[in-house]
Amino acid sequence: MTQRQVNGVNGLHQDSLESNHIHLNGTNGGANGNANGNSNGNGNGVKSETRKKMDRKKSSPMMPTFMVSAPGKVIVCGEHAVVHGKAAIAASISLRSYLLVTTLSKSKRTVTLTFPDIDFDHTWNIDELPWSTFSHPSKKKYYYDLVTELDPDLVAAIQPLVRDVSPGKPSDIRKVHQNSAGSFLYMFLSLGSQSFPGCQYTLRSTIPIGAGLGSSATIAVCMSAALLLQLRTLSGPHPDQPPEEARLQVERINRWAFVYEMFIHGNPSGVDNTVSTQGKAVMFQRKDYSQPPSVKPLWDFPELPLLLVDTRTAKSTSAEVQKVRKLKEAHPKLVGSILDAVDKVTTSALELIERDDFDTESEESLRGVGELMNINHGLLVSLGVSHPRLERVRELVDHEGIGWTKLTGAGGGGCSITLLRPGVPRSKLEMLERQLEEEGYQKFETTLGCDGVGVLWPAVLRNGMDQDEEGGMEIDLENFLRAEGNEGVERLVGVHGDNGAREGWKFWGVES
Repeated sequence: MTQRQVNGVNGLHQDSLESNHIHLNGTNGGANGNANGNSNGNGNGVKSETRKKMDRKKSSPMMPTFMVSAPGKVIVCGEHAVVHGKAAIAASISLRSYLLVTTLSKSKRTVTLTFPDIDFDHTWNIDELPWSTFSHPSKKKYYYDLVTELDPDLVAAIQPLVRDVSPGKPSDIRKVHQNSAGSFLYMFLSLGSQSFPGCQYTLRSTIPIGAGLGSSATIAVCMSAALLLQLRTLSGPHPDQPPEEARLQVERINRWAFVYEMFIHGNPSGVDNTVSTQGKAVMFQRKDYSQPPSVKPLWDFPELPLLLVDTRTAKSTSAEVQKVRKLKEAHPKLVGSILDAVDKVTTSALELIERDDFDTESEESLRGVGELMNINHGLLVSLGVSHPRLERVRELVDHEGIGWTKLTGAGGGGCSITLLRPGVPRSKLEMLERQLEEEGYQKFETTLGCDGVGVLWPAVLRNGMDQDEEGGMEIDLENFLRAEGNEGVERLVGVHGDNGAREGWKFWGVES
């Protein structure tokens, strides 16, 4: 597949997107008329006013409660080198965010964000939002539009609403809450209309925040998918959906997730939201910082067993990037050769994984990738971006022969990833878990290269509980909020049960 820009400009034509706006369950329809406009012409000689009367429908019932979910991500190879124009591979992981969307009765004209994991809860009156500014002909955006920068006038219009968020919270927490509010409002007002139904959006996540795992991008993807589903501008996901159509749908979600990310990060690469939306993995490279990075989707990236360890050590991505930049200025040839070596590791890893004889259950195949990961880590250590807490994880894993470990992301703290060796005794993993817990780490057994954005429509799951015999368990707001910690959330609504994807969750099939 040829490389494409992260925002999905290449190969995706607006007319393709416009022609594909059908209802979720394949019924006839399109985008919300108030949000996206209706043509006055009908092609049948019927006057517009008459046609409107003929088409007028009886009041439809409320949209069912539904849920969307999106995965976090890790850098498999190439961190830091990618800042200097080299390639890197980012892949999804099975730690996910889950967004429950509850439609309110017609009399309730409010929209609420509830993110209990960060103690955030705020409500706005829909009719008091600045619709006139966002719907002005010079400002209005449609679901099929490509938005590559925020409109300063629109940002200014929501600032009074953002300033009212979490007034009694400490400044650092308030900033997180206000970023969440602002990014949501910008997307909601861009896509929606004043006739939008009252809703509550409740988010739970199993992804550590601030650990370089793309947690904000997962929220962006969940919000984008939820709003587009509510506007009925997505078809599927369904089993018979052709891959090309599925990719168009996924790209639409990705475009608006990028808008959400821009509000938080200013000038994000778009890689996090791309991986979270489509799942699997991507190879990305940014040679010119005045242009978006080129992104090659790895649609058939295999699922691999992964041990993720959060050092629970605060890191600064900018500080680590600056550290390498200064080192390169002091020793340009030497550091340049190290970055070239990192690039060779990345391309070698991709070549190995894409071989026809690569076997995810073969120790020989996994050892090849694992050894490259070890080499990548050693090169990053030579650049000074590791941390004693990261090296301690490597020591514990190597001592027991559990797998191959490297830091992921900027380093200086954050997380490590370990590609697990096949057939590791459960007793060894449990012993490692006890040791890590005693030393203040947080461990996650996860999967690399998992599915991207998924939908549970309606929010009813078969999850191995007694309710399955009665048609499944309905996920309502109360039990979703009551779920305790990561384990409680996964047990209640998790995409993955003991034997793969749970019955109920559906994904856009983007594989080749």
